[in-house]
Amino acid sequence: MAFGRRNEEEIKTEETKIWKCSSEDCKGWMRDNFKSEETPHCPICKSEMVPSSEVLQVVDNPHPTTK
Repeated sequence: MAFGRRNEEEIKTEETKIWKCSSEDCKGWMRDNFKSEETPHCPICKSEMVPSSEVLQVVDNPHPTTK
């Protein structure tokens, strides 16, 4: 018997383009499809951000003005 057991869904991951804060003291980052400007600035410390990539869980952004 397995009362209360749930079927666990597999978490989908993929290589995702992100932006990382260029400041060594800050750990801020954001997904590319969630940025609001061409070259974003860190929302935490306001430093410039640099493009990078990470393997992350797939998250869709339904906002129509972002790509």
